[in-house]
Amino acid sequence: MPETPKPRRASKKAEQRAESMEQILDAAEHLFARHGLYGVTLKDVAQRVGVHHTLLNYYFEDKKKLFDAVFARRAAVTSELRMKALDEYEASAGGKPTVEGALHAFLDTDLDLYIQGGEGWKNYGALSAQAANTTEGAELMDKHFDPVVLRLVEILKKALPDASEEDIFWGYHFVTGALMVTLGRTGRIDKLSGGLCQSEDFLAIKQRMARFMAAGFLEICEQRKAARG
Repeated sequence: MPETPKPRRASKKAEQRAESMEQILDAAEHLFARHGLYGVTLKDVAQRVGVHHTLLNYYFEDKKKLFDAVFARRAAVTSELRMKALDEYEASAGGKPTVEGALHAFLDTDLDLYIQGGEGWKNYGALSAQAANTTEGAELMDKHFDPVVLRLVEILKKALPDASEEDIFWGYHFVTGALMVTLGRTGRIDKLSGGLCQSEDFLAIKQRMARFMAAGFLEICEQRKAARG
């Protein structure tokens, strides 16, 4: 009976490298979510992982390269899931999509990741909220999320055939603003509401956000239509 081949050393090294990379990205994500790009050093990340900082220099040319890698890791996941959800929604709508339906596909799919994905995804959400409000972060948003945003806009145009393109893009602007505030989990709504609402309660947000935003879309588009009429 032939002997079972032993795993190659190179394969073992590849596994160890992948594991080290995940640990580094998790640690960096945790720190960047709390302190931002400029509040974290490679030494901080190395200390959290428990390795010498030269290991990070081996993997990453500088801190910005690490930040970009952290951002890209989960961006690919959420973009792919939302694109699939939007495609499936449009196919199921039978040529008659609604604003609320499109927003549910776009928002709920993303919120589910933060509801079900544990602390890592919540850290990524806070990181994204910070990034969305900086020049460097906006460039990353453009790179990773423009295709799925434009897919949403495409469906919204079909749902609102008489709306101006300008109003639809402004509507999206307001939607993404609310989403980023949500992902930031600042605790402000907790204090304002005296604990009635919790910024960690993504399920409560999911139950309300798409419907609330859909009403706003319809209102600004109907106002413009009435003004033209």
